[in-house]
Amino acid sequence: MRKSALFAFALVVTALVALGLIVLASASEANGIRLHKDAYFFIKRQSVYLCAGILVAVFAALFDYHKWRDIPGFAWVAYAVVACLLLLVLPAFGGRMVNGSARWLSLGPVNVQPSEFAKLTIVIMLAVWLDRAALGVEQFVKGLIVPCCLIAVYAVLVIKEPDFGSVMVISAAGGLVMFVAGVRLLHIIPAGLIGAAGAGAVMLFNENRVRRLLAFLQSSQDTAEKVSTATMNAAQYQAHMALVAIKNGGLWGVGLGESMQKQFYLPECHTDFIFAVGAEELGLFFSIAVVVLFLAFFCIAVYIARNASDRFGRFLVVGMAFIVFFQAVFNLGVVCEALPTKGMALPFFSYGGTNLLTSFFAVGTILSVGIHSYRDKKHVLARSVLMRL
Repeated sequence: MRKSALFAFALVVTALVALGLIVLASASEANGIRLHKDAYFFIKRQSVYLCAGILVAVFAALFDYHKWRDIPGFAWVAYAVVACLLLLVLPAFGGRMVNGSARWLSLGPVNVQPSEFAKLTIVIMLAVWLDRAALGVEQFVKGLIVPCCLIAVYAVLVIKEPDFGSVMVISAAGGLVMFVAGVRLLHIIPAGLIGAAGAGAVMLFNENRVRRLLAFLQSSQDTAEKVSTATMNAAQYQAHMALVAIKNGGLWGVGLGESMQKQFYLPECHTDFIFAVGAEELGLFFSIAVVVLFLAFFCIAVYIARNASDRFGRFLVVGMAFIVFFQAVFNLGVVCEALPTKGMALPFFSYGGTNLLTSFFAVGTILSVGIHSYRDKKHVLARSVLMRL
């Protein structure tokens, strides 16, 4: 493990955070005035979340990640706590519906989204289980049944909210950790197909999701024909306005703070569709920079995983990095209308405390594995030098 890789990883994250704050400060201005009579309302709150996120990242980086595995029951307790939080957001357990979904848990002045914690916890839990299973990962029960049950518990609870985006992240991250751990593909592929079929069947009974899927399927026809925005549903309208923003930006952009789409034309301009505002104001170079930075984030994380001093660290890094990278890719795909409209935040950019905190926790965990691997390598080199003497 090279120290330069850790510095490069931290530098990439810093660049993403800095660029995200700049774009958010501009994108949230109009909604801040309209909703709270304060142009800086969202950026001030995001700054507080950012400070908390940095503290979380520092704590996670200094925390010995081996404790998740070595302290008896530690990971299981975390898994159970998050499962209880997922239950509490459901209406049957006192949760409240907001825009047709029950995803938020009110803790005084702060609202948290337990499904964000579930993404992290499933990676930790599977990493612990599969590392302890060792060669048993090739067995049907240890390698497939138990991990799939762990994923299914979270998936069922989250789909009840409903939050299909988080179900995708949880399932995909869990499947990737299983693959890296050495679970047989003959086990993973059928299980993945069965899970996807089950989720698809549930989606077909959700009117909002069906409407969004139909809007996506009709998008190619709508782009070929001039369709009035008055006849579009909400999903079509957001995707259309996002594309308008990107096209308006062109190569150089219209200038920071000069976006027209954020003036109430693009409803989620400071959350799920913040990338469109950035592309409009800062142009194609902004779009390329964001893509390159997230690619660098994932590639450096893979390098850290490859050089981890143990299997457990490798599983953690791959899972944590994938969570951030998958959300970024999916968000960019939705904004560019390459994927159906689905509310999924762009890590380090979109307004929201829970997603920012969990993203920083993932960063801190990756750094923790890298730091311990670097120290272990130094100790090995020092011992080898002493033995030669």
